[in-house]
Amino acid sequence: MQLKSQKYLYWVLQVSGWGMVGLTMLFYARNYQVPITSDILFGRIAVVFFTGILVSHLLRMVIKKWRWMQQDVDKVIPKLIVGFIASSLLYSFIVLNAYEYLSITTGKAKQLSFGSKLAGYTVDNSMFFLPWVLIYYFYHFFQKSQKQQMDGLKLESLVKELELKTIKAHINPHFIFNALNSIRALVDENPIRARAAITELSNILRSSMHVEKQETVALENELAIVKDYLALENMRFEDRLKIEYDIDAATLTRQVPPMMLQTLVENAIKHGIGKLVNGGVVKVISDVKDDYHELIVQNTGYLNGYKNKEQGFGISSTTNRLNILFGDKAKFDIKQLNSSMVEAKVLIPLNEY
Repeated sequence: MQLKSQKYLYWVLQVSGWGMVGLTMLFYARNYQVPITSDILFGRIAVVFFTGILVSHLLRMVIKKWRWMQQDVDKVIPKLIVGFIASSLLYSFIVLNAYEYLSITTGKAKQLSFGSKLAGYTVDNSMFFLPWVLIYYFYHFFQKSQKQQMDGLKLESLVKELELKTIKAHINPHFIFNALNSIRALVDENPIRARAAITELSNILRSSMHVEKQETVALENELAIVKDYLALENMRFEDRLKIEYDIDAATLTRQVPPMMLQTLVENAIKHGIGKLVNGGVVKVISDVKDDYHELIVQNTGYLNGYKNKEQGFGISSTTNRLNILFGDKAKFDIKQLNSSMVEAKVLIPLNEY
């Protein structure tokens, strides 16, 4: 609906703007008694009106195709200047040829060469395209700034929701209860491992409490939380849970949304390993491929184990956060990789962070 309203506004402004140019020509001719017949005058106005809409629309297509509005100011200004000059030149070239073809060239212009007329018209007509470019650029500049502000507010709200739900639903009392029971059993049997488990649980809870403070964290930090979480779950599942890591060292400094990987790993435990009598494997992969940072969590299990996957918090929060942070540049997919393995994959564009 918003896209339709933007298109409608664009064409209203196009028709209104070039219509004003035509009315200005009419006002000037009538009030300053320019010696020109009505047929020639209205012919010239029609040529100016339709050529102006055509050339400015072509300029808009170039701007959109090459995504000039998404570029930094220092990079886009020279391109807009070139576009403005080229549009003025093309506009003048079409208008002059139309005047010649329709035999509506007037005054001293008839005696000048085409090159001289083209140069003069280009300078004069640049006054039409300069305001057009300025209005178009600043409209989209402020619209982009407003969108970024709204996205920031959405992200802040979503991250706060994530913090609460992570503590309340994911780092939930059942997980804490199971972890504490496992730790209690280790106190006498293996005090060193018990102390390590307490540290792991503390790290997870501290991270979930501080998740609202950053939009992204280094993968190395996120991975440390995942390892703590899996170490605690390994106490509960024992031989039923096997853990594998395939981490490209070059990706450890890449930025990722906090607690996102931990959420996907937790889903793998909850919907995969936890539902299998014999357990299985959870594999965490981080790699760079085709200009994307790939984050992959594979687990033994079946996709139908993920009930209400479209509504589940883990999957929906991952999708929403990626969309707000990276727009349609980031991708998320979960699928049955083979007969016994489920894969959740996140693709984050390298040029974003």
